[in-house]
Amino acid sequence: MPLTPDQQRLHQIFHPFAAVQQANVLAKRTRFVYYTRAETAMSILKNKQIWMRKSKCMNDFTEVQYGLQRLTDVYLTSEAGKKFQSVLDRLFDGMRSEIEQLIDKCRIHLLMDTYITCVSEHRDEEDTLGRLSMWRAYGGMNGVALVMNGAPFQATEPSDVLKIYGSPVAYLNPQKFTEKFGEVVKNIENAGDFLKHQNREEIKARIFRMLAFAAVCTKHPGFAEEVEWRVIHCPWWESSAYLKKEIEVVQGVPQPVFKIPLKDIPEAGLFGITIPALINRIIVGPTRDPFAILEAFADLLAKADVEQPFGKICVSDIPLRQ
Repeated sequence: MPLTPDQQRLHQIFHPFAAVQQANVLAKRTRFVYYTRAETAMSILKNKQIWMRKSKCMNDFTEVQYGLQRLTDVYLTSEAGKKFQSVLDRLFDGMRSEIEQLIDKCRIHLLMDTYITCVSEHRDEEDTLGRLSMWRAYGGMNGVALVMNGAPFQATEPSDVLKIYGSPVAYLNPQKFTEKFGEVVKNIENAGDFLKHQNREEIKARIFRMLAFAAVCTKHPGFAEEVEWRVIHCPWWESSAYLKKEIEVVQGVPQPVFKIPLKDIPEAGLFGITIPALINRIIVGPTRDPFAILEAFADLLAKADVEQPFGKICVSDIPLRQ
Protein backbone atom coordinates (compact mmCIF):
# COMPACT_ATOMS: atom_id res chain seq x y z
CA MET A 1 0.00 0.00 0.00
CA PRO A 2 1.46 3.41 -0.98
CA LEU A 3 2.50 5.71 1.83
CA THR A 4 0.55 8.85 2.54
CA PRO A 5 2.46 12.16 2.25
CA ASP A 6 2.60 12.38 6.05
CA GLN A 7 4.03 8.85 6.32
CA GLN A 8 6.65 9.67 3.68
CA ARG A 9 7.67 12.80 5.56
CA LEU A 10 7.87 10.96 8.88
CA HIS A 11 10.09 8.31 7.32
CA GLN A 12 12.42 10.95 5.89
CA ILE A 13 12.59 12.78 9.24
CA PHE A 14 13.45 9.78 11.38
CA HIS A 15 15.28 7.56 8.88
CA PRO A 16 17.11 9.83 6.41
CA PHE A 17 19.90 7.32 5.73
CA ALA A 18 17.44 4.49 5.07
CA ALA A 19 15.23 6.75 2.94
CA VAL A 20 18.15 7.60 0.64
CA GLN A 21 19.30 3.97 0.39
CA GLN A 22 15.78 2.75 -0.33
CA ALA A 23 15.36 5.37 -3.05
CA ASN A 24 18.67 4.28 -4.58
CA VAL A 25 17.87 0.57 -4.72
CA LEU A 26 14.40 1.33 -6.08
CA ALA A 27 15.80 3.53 -8.85
CA LYS A 28 18.47 0.97 -9.76
CA ARG A 29 16.13 -2.04 -9.38
CA THR A 30 18.77 -3.53 -7.07
CA ARG A 31 18.58 -7.22 -6.30
CA PHE A 32 19.61 -8.77 -2.99
CA VAL A 33 21.54 -11.93 -2.26
CA TYR A 34 21.67 -14.43 0.58
CA TYR A 35 25.00 -16.28 0.80
CA THR A 36 24.72 -19.50 2.75
CA ARG A 37 25.53 -23.20 2.85
CA ALA A 38 23.85 -25.44 0.30
CA GLU A 39 21.87 -27.30 2.96
CA THR A 40 20.41 -24.03 4.27
CA ALA A 41 19.47 -22.86 0.79
CA MET A 42 17.87 -26.26 0.13
CA SER A 43 15.79 -25.93 3.30
CA ILE A 44 14.55 -22.47 2.21
CA LEU A 45 13.35 -23.74 -1.17
CA LYS A 46 12.00 -27.05 0.09
CA ASN A 47 10.10 -25.68 3.08
CA LYS A 48 9.25 -22.31 1.50
CA GLN A 49 10.39 -20.32 4.48
CA ILE A 50 13.31 -18.19 5.66
CA TRP A 51 14.49 -18.34 9.24
CA MET A 52 15.22 -15.33 11.42
CA ARG A 53 17.80 -16.01 14.12
CA LYS A 54 18.40 -14.33 17.46
CA SER A 55 20.86 -11.46 17.41
CA LYS A 56 22.95 -13.24 20.04
CA CYS A 57 23.35 -16.24 17.69
CA MET A 58 24.71 -14.23 14.76
CA ASN A 59 28.19 -14.85 13.35
CA ASP A 60 29.53 -11.90 15.32
CA PHE A 61 27.41 -11.09 18.36
CA THR A 62 29.46 -7.94 18.98
CA GLU A 63 27.84 -6.33 15.93
CA VAL A 64 24.74 -5.35 17.94
CA GLN A 65 26.89 -4.41 20.91
CA TYR A 66 28.86 -2.09 18.62
CA GLY A 67 25.77 -0.21 17.47
CA LEU A 68 24.28 -0.02 20.94
CA GLN A 69 27.53 1.36 22.34
CA ARG A 70 27.65 4.04 19.63
CA LEU A 71 24.08 5.04 20.49
CA THR A 72 24.76 5.13 24.23
CA ASP A 73 27.92 7.19 23.82
CA VAL A 74 26.26 9.74 21.54
CA TYR A 75 23.17 10.12 23.72
CA LEU A 76 25.10 10.54 26.97
CA THR A 77 28.26 12.43 25.97
CA SER A 78 27.82 14.35 22.71
CA GLU A 79 26.35 17.74 21.90
CA ALA A 80 24.03 15.98 19.45
CA GLY A 81 22.76 13.82 22.32
CA LYS A 82 22.15 16.81 24.56
CA LYS A 83 20.32 18.58 21.76
CA PHE A 84 18.21 15.49 21.14
CA GLN A 85 17.18 15.42 24.79
CA SER A 86 16.23 19.09 24.62
CA VAL A 87 14.20 18.55 21.44
CA LEU A 88 12.30 15.67 23.04
CA ASP A 89 11.48 17.85 26.04
CA ARG A 90 10.00 20.49 23.72
CA LEU A 91 8.19 18.08 21.43
CA PHE A 92 5.76 16.47 23.88
CA ASP A 93 5.53 16.77 27.65
CA GLY A 94 7.27 13.78 29.26
CA MET A 95 8.48 12.32 25.94
CA ARG A 96 12.16 12.32 26.86
CA SER A 97 11.56 10.40 30.09
CA GLU A 98 9.31 7.87 28.33
CA ILE A 99 11.86 7.24 25.57
CA GLU A 100 14.71 6.81 28.05
CA GLN A 101 12.66 4.34 30.11
CA LEU A 102 11.69 2.44 26.98
CA ILE A 103 15.28 2.14 25.77
CA ASP A 104 16.53 1.09 29.22
CA LYS A 105 13.79 -1.54 29.41
CA CYS A 106 14.45 -2.87 25.91
CA ARG A 107 18.25 -2.72 25.88
CA ILE A 108 18.62 -6.39 26.86
CA HIS A 109 16.02 -7.38 24.25
CA LEU A 110 17.95 -5.57 21.53
CA LEU A 111 21.04 -7.54 22.44
CA MET A 112 19.48 -10.91 23.21
CA ASP A 113 16.00 -11.23 21.76
CA THR A 114 15.86 -9.49 18.39
CA TYR A 115 15.53 -11.75 15.35
CA ILE A 116 17.41 -10.97 12.15
CA THR A 117 17.91 -12.22 8.60
CA CYS A 118 20.82 -10.67 6.70
CA VAL A 119 21.15 -10.16 2.94
CA SER A 120 23.50 -8.11 0.77
CA GLU A 121 22.98 -5.85 -2.20
CA HIS A 122 23.78 -7.83 -5.35
CA ARG A 123 25.74 -6.23 -8.17
CA ASP A 124 25.04 -7.11 -11.81
CA GLU A 125 28.69 -7.97 -12.38
CA GLU A 126 28.43 -10.65 -9.67
CA ASP A 127 25.82 -12.67 -11.57
CA THR A 128 28.24 -15.41 -12.63
CA LEU A 129 30.97 -15.43 -9.97
CA GLY A 130 29.38 -14.09 -6.83
CA ARG A 131 31.51 -12.27 -4.25
CA LEU A 132 34.58 -14.14 -3.00
CA SER A 133 34.61 -12.57 0.46
CA MET A 134 31.01 -13.66 1.01
CA TRP A 135 31.70 -17.23 -0.16
CA ARG A 136 34.55 -17.39 2.34
CA ALA A 137 32.51 -15.93 5.19
CA TYR A 138 29.21 -17.77 4.74
CA GLY A 139 29.44 -20.52 2.12
CA GLY A 140 31.56 -23.14 3.81
CA MET A 141 32.69 -25.93 1.45
CA ASN A 142 29.36 -25.98 -0.41
CA GLY A 143 28.13 -22.42 -0.75
CA VAL A 144 25.02 -21.26 -2.58
CA ALA A 145 23.88 -17.70 -3.24
CA LEU A 146 20.15 -17.05 -3.55
CA VAL A 147 19.76 -13.87 -5.60
CA MET A 148 16.38 -12.28 -4.90
CA ASN A 149 14.28 -9.64 -6.55
CA GLY A 150 14.36 -6.46 -4.51
CA ALA A 151 10.72 -5.48 -3.94
CA PRO A 152 10.23 -7.17 -0.53
CA PHE A 153 13.31 -5.39 0.87
CA GLN A 154 12.47 -1.91 -0.38
CA ALA A 155 9.36 -1.14 1.69
CA THR A 156 9.78 1.98 3.79
CA GLU A 157 7.24 0.87 6.39
CA PRO A 158 7.09 -2.34 8.46
CA SER A 159 4.84 -5.06 7.14
CA ASP A 160 1.56 -4.86 9.01
CA VAL A 161 1.09 -8.54 8.22
CA LEU A 162 4.42 -10.02 9.27
CA LYS A 163 5.62 -7.30 11.65
CA ILE A 164 9.08 -7.35 10.12
CA TYR A 165 11.25 -4.38 9.14
CA GLY A 166 13.80 -3.99 6.37
CA SER A 167 16.72 -1.63 6.82
CA PRO A 168 20.11 -0.96 5.22
CA VAL A 169 23.13 -1.29 7.47
CA ALA A 170 25.21 1.84 8.14
CA TYR A 171 28.97 1.31 8.46
CA LEU A 172 30.04 4.06 10.82
CA ASN A 173 32.93 4.89 13.11
CA PRO A 174 32.08 6.89 16.27
CA GLN A 175 32.56 10.27 14.56
CA LYS A 176 30.37 9.39 11.56
CA PHE A 177 27.71 7.92 13.84
CA THR A 178 27.58 11.19 15.77
CA GLU A 179 27.24 13.14 12.52
CA LYS A 180 24.37 10.95 11.27
CA PHE A 181 22.64 11.16 14.64
CA GLY A 182 22.98 14.94 14.53
CA GLU A 183 21.25 15.00 11.12
CA VAL A 184 18.23 13.20 12.56
CA VAL A 185 18.09 15.56 15.53
CA LYS A 186 18.15 18.53 13.17
CA ASN A 187 15.34 16.96 11.13
CA ILE A 188 13.20 16.53 14.24
CA GLU A 189 13.89 20.07 15.42
CA ASN A 190 13.04 21.58 12.03
CA ALA A 191 9.83 19.56 11.80
CA GLY A 192 8.71 20.34 15.37
CA ASP A 193 5.44 22.04 14.43
CA PHE A 194 4.51 19.22 12.06
CA LEU A 195 5.33 16.53 14.63
CA LYS A 196 3.33 18.17 17.39
CA HIS A 197 0.20 17.77 15.29
CA GLN A 198 0.77 14.02 14.82
CA ASN A 199 -0.47 11.25 17.09
CA ARG A 200 1.72 11.30 20.20
CA GLU A 201 2.00 7.52 20.54
CA GLU A 202 2.89 7.10 16.88
CA ILE A 203 5.69 9.65 17.22
CA LYS A 204 6.98 7.93 20.35
CA ALA A 205 6.97 4.60 18.51
CA ARG A 206 8.85 6.12 15.57
CA ILE A 207 11.47 7.69 17.83
CA PHE A 208 11.98 4.38 19.62
CA ARG A 209 12.21 2.51 16.30
CA MET A 210 14.76 5.04 15.06
CA LEU A 211 16.94 4.50 18.13
CA ALA A 212 16.52 0.71 18.05
CA PHE A 213 17.47 0.55 14.38
CA ALA A 214 20.49 2.76 15.03
CA ALA A 215 21.68 0.08 17.45
CA VAL A 216 20.78 -3.01 15.44
CA CYS A 217 21.75 -1.71 11.97
CA THR A 218 25.10 -0.03 12.65
CA LYS A 219 28.29 -1.99 12.02
CA HIS A 220 32.01 -1.36 12.10
CA PRO A 221 33.20 0.26 8.82
CA GLY A 222 35.53 -2.69 8.27
CA PHE A 223 32.50 -4.70 7.12
CA ALA A 224 31.37 -2.14 4.52
CA GLU A 225 32.07 -4.40 1.51
CA GLU A 226 29.15 -6.62 2.57
CA VAL A 227 26.63 -3.85 1.66
CA GLU A 228 24.21 -5.52 4.07
CA TRP A 229 20.50 -5.07 4.67
CA ARG A 230 18.73 -6.55 7.66
CA VAL A 231 15.21 -7.89 8.04
CA ILE A 232 14.27 -7.49 11.69
CA HIS A 233 11.56 -8.81 13.97
CA CYS A 234 11.15 -7.71 17.60
CA PRO A 235 8.73 -10.12 19.34
CA TRP A 236 8.99 -8.13 22.57
CA TRP A 237 7.69 -5.08 20.65
CA GLU A 238 4.99 -6.59 18.42
CA SER A 239 3.88 -10.00 17.19
CA SER A 240 2.42 -11.56 14.04
CA ALA A 241 0.15 -14.57 13.75
CA TYR A 242 1.89 -15.41 10.46
CA LEU A 243 5.40 -15.79 11.90
CA LYS A 244 6.04 -19.20 13.42
CA LYS A 245 8.47 -19.57 16.33
CA GLU A 246 10.10 -22.98 16.64
CA ILE A 247 13.22 -24.60 18.06
CA GLU A 248 15.70 -25.71 15.41
CA VAL A 249 19.31 -26.93 15.37
CA VAL A 250 21.63 -24.55 13.51
CA GLN A 251 25.22 -25.77 13.10
CA GLY A 252 24.78 -28.04 16.10
CA VAL A 253 23.21 -25.41 18.38
CA PRO A 254 19.52 -25.79 19.38
CA GLN A 255 17.92 -22.33 19.31
CA PRO A 256 14.60 -20.54 18.75
CA VAL A 257 13.96 -19.15 15.29
CA PHE A 258 11.11 -17.25 13.67
CA LYS A 259 10.10 -18.57 10.25
CA ILE A 260 8.98 -16.20 7.49
CA PRO A 261 6.54 -18.02 5.19
CA LEU A 262 7.38 -17.53 1.52
CA LYS A 263 3.79 -17.34 0.40
CA ASP A 264 1.39 -14.58 -0.47
CA ILE A 265 -1.28 -13.61 2.05
CA PRO A 266 -3.92 -12.08 -0.24
CA GLU A 267 -6.45 -11.45 2.51
CA ALA A 268 -3.90 -9.21 4.21
CA GLY A 269 -2.65 -7.55 1.03
CA LEU A 270 0.77 -9.24 0.98
CA PHE A 271 2.07 -10.32 -2.43
CA GLY A 272 5.37 -11.06 -4.15
CA ILE A 273 7.20 -13.28 -1.69
CA THR A 274 6.56 -16.71 -3.24
CA ILE A 275 9.64 -18.53 -4.50
CA PRO A 276 8.81 -18.00 -8.22
CA ALA A 277 8.37 -14.27 -7.59
CA LEU A 278 11.30 -13.90 -5.18
CA ILE A 279 14.14 -15.97 -6.64
CA ASN A 280 15.92 -14.21 -9.49
CA ARG A 281 18.80 -16.66 -9.89
CA ILE A 282 20.98 -19.08 -7.92
CA ILE A 283 24.78 -19.15 -7.97
CA VAL A 284 26.55 -22.34 -6.92
CA GLY A 285 29.74 -21.33 -5.16
CA PRO A 286 33.24 -22.82 -5.10
CA THR A 287 32.76 -26.52 -4.32
CA ARG A 288 33.96 -29.98 -5.30
CA ASP A 289 30.48 -31.02 -6.47
CA PRO A 290 29.06 -28.06 -8.44
CA PHE A 291 27.03 -29.99 -11.01
CA ALA A 292 25.41 -32.30 -8.47
CA ILE A 293 24.34 -29.22 -6.52
CA LEU A 294 23.12 -27.54 -9.73
CA GLU A 295 20.94 -30.53 -10.59
CA ALA A 296 19.57 -30.72 -7.07
CA PHE A 297 18.60 -27.04 -7.01
CA ALA A 298 17.04 -27.22 -10.47
CA ASP A 299 14.81 -29.99 -9.13
CA LEU A 300 13.95 -27.95 -6.03
CA LEU A 301 13.03 -24.93 -8.15
CA ALA A 302 10.86 -27.07 -10.42
CA LYS A 303 9.00 -28.46 -7.42
CA ALA A 304 8.46 -24.86 -6.26
CA ASP A 305 6.76 -24.09 -9.61
CA VAL A 306 9.66 -22.09 -11.06
CA GLU A 307 9.64 -22.23 -14.86
CA GLN A 308 12.81 -23.26 -16.73
CA PRO A 309 14.75 -23.87 -13.50
CA PHE A 310 18.09 -24.71 -15.16
CA GLY A 311 18.07 -21.24 -16.69
CA LYS A 312 17.97 -19.76 -13.18
CA ILE A 313 21.19 -21.43 -11.99
CA CYS A 314 24.86 -20.90 -12.78
CA VAL A 315 28.07 -22.31 -11.35
CA SER A 316 30.76 -19.91 -10.15
CA ASP A 317 34.15 -20.85 -11.59
CA ILE A 318 36.11 -19.35 -8.71
CA PRO A 319 38.62 -22.11 -7.81
CA LEU A 320 37.94 -23.96 -4.56
CA ARG A 321 40.68 -23.54 -1.95
CA GLN A 322 40.78 -26.00 0.90
